[in-house]
Amino acid sequence: MKSLMEQMNEAVVHAFEVCGYDGKYARVTVSNRPDLCEFQCNGAMAAAKQYKKAPIVIAQEVAGYLVQSPMFAMAEAVNPGFLNLKVKESCLADYLCEMMDAVDYGDEQTTHPKRIMIDYGGPNIAKPLHVGHLRSAVIGESIKRMGRYVGHEMIGDVHMGDWGLQMGLIITELEARRPDLPYFDESFAGEYPKEAPFTISELEEIYPTASGKSKQDEAYKERAMQATYELQHGRRGYAALLNHILNVSVTDLKKNYKNLNVSFELWKGESDAQPYIPAMVQKMKDDGFAYISKGALVVDVKEETDTREVPPCMILKSDGASLYNTTDLATIVERMEKWHPAKIIYVVDRRQELYFTQVFRCARKTGLVEADTELDFLGFGTVNGKDGRPFKTRDGGTMLLSMLLSDINEQMYQKISENQTMSDEEARQAAKVVALSAVKYGDLSNQASKDYIFDIERFTSFEGNTGPYLLYTIVRIKSILKKYEQTGKSADGKKILPAATESEKALMLEVSRFHGMIAAAFEELAPHKVCAYLYGLANALNHFYHETKILAQEDSEQQAGYIQLLRLCKGIMETCIDVLGFSAPERM
Repeated sequence: MKSLMEQMNEAVVHAFEVCGYDGKYARVTVSNRPDLCEFQCNGAMAAAKQYKKAPIVIAQEVAGYLVQSPMFAMAEAVNPGFLNLKVKESCLADYLCEMMDAVDYGDEQTTHPKRIMIDYGGPNIAKPLHVGHLRSAVIGESIKRMGRYVGHEMIGDVHMGDWGLQMGLIITELEARRPDLPYFDESFAGEYPKEAPFTISELEEIYPTASGKSKQDEAYKERAMQATYELQHGRRGYAALLNHILNVSVTDLKKNYKNLNVSFELWKGESDAQPYIPAMVQKMKDDGFAYISKGALVVDVKEETDTREVPPCMILKSDGASLYNTTDLATIVERMEKWHPAKIIYVVDRRQELYFTQVFRCARKTGLVEADTELDFLGFGTVNGKDGRPFKTRDGGTMLLSMLLSDINEQMYQKISENQTMSDEEARQAAKVVALSAVKYGDLSNQASKDYIFDIERFTSFEGNTGPYLLYTIVRIKSILKKYEQTGKSADGKKILPAATESEKALMLEVSRFHGMIAAAFEELAPHKVCAYLYGLANALNHFYHETKILAQEDSEQQAGYIQLLRLCKGIMETCIDVLGFSAPERM
């Protein structure tokens, strides 16, 4: 289904050509003066030079043809050569009826579907999720859903940190506490226990304790580094412990990500890339890309066009140990061998941009990816408190994600309970749904690359550009539709009628802009553009609601048209919030 803008463009192109002008000048855009018109075309100004005519003359000729079109209610030439346009109400109503009858409201999927992997989440094993993990999870999940909506095969990988010094620290501390465990006996040849020797709570306490000790005790740190080295070189007992750590941590991570309505197709970690490292490193050496510099193995990745220094990409440290670079490159090898993606998107803190520049260049230079494989870095800003600094608890500590969600759930519960229109259980369930919208929309409505202020009071408000405001709008539509059905009437088979008021037409125009919006947002990896569309649609809908008697409308055909328009709005809004990763309750 062609978008309304495409249809208008075709009509204006035809008008230019009929009047003897090249259709390339006939580009229609949304008006930057909505007080004067809905759409505009400035092509007459550009065409004036070629045809040696005053722009206003060209615009008048084209407008004279367009006033006969069934598409435009107004086509007006304005000095010095603007073409101001308004779409005809009947044409707009027909377009919305076509949207109603079409699959996905006529929003066509891509004609070139790709397999795209998206690396997001990035939690560290044995550490609880905190507010710093929020953006990667929320933005990554939304982009994955957007890509899937437009027809791509999207594969999300959590890419856990499970291979560095933190593993050695946990092993060292566990040995200090439980030296009798068989994992520390190198002569042990039997089967290791199936149950982990710790709970998630114990594991989350072990790591910070070990980390603190390593900063004060050099010998302790040396033992941890040795344990890390032995784990990475295949010590059997340590590998068994790693499996326990992974199983316990991943079970807890899945529960926490589920609370965020975030899921992953792959639960891979850095450890999964280890088997690919030896052959990758050897190939880099054999092909002449990797060389020794100050004891470390590196690959040069600087380019002549660089305006800043881009250091070599380090592949192995002087002691032969791998780094993040190593595992990220080996992960690319694994992804290419197993899934052959056309694109890999990394949703990571923007402060890692230089690091990923090194990794991407190294991967291309050494042939780890095919020439047409896209490697995209989406760097996000930080979540700050009202003081402009990274968001913290009241006592200055790092805010756990579970604590943050719990606090917002409670605030939403208190607000919803004030209405006293639902049971306690229903209020708590609704609060959970609305709270998630507050958190996710509060993040996604900001451009990903920018820092933003996490203002709980504003995010949980039912007014303004917030998740709860959007959900309240959807719930309002649901309520109207339910009351309409309870009267015994049916709008099935009825059409959306031409707008009778300005607020109705403004709403219909907002609805019409849905076509292609999600695809354009995905192309730019910009969930905030879906949010902007949603907010505009919600505002237009509420304006229409306040100015229109819907349930009190006496004309049954007109009322049925209103109901169909609301059904269309509800479906589109629910599609958009699903793409953003949250849903709407039945009542609030």
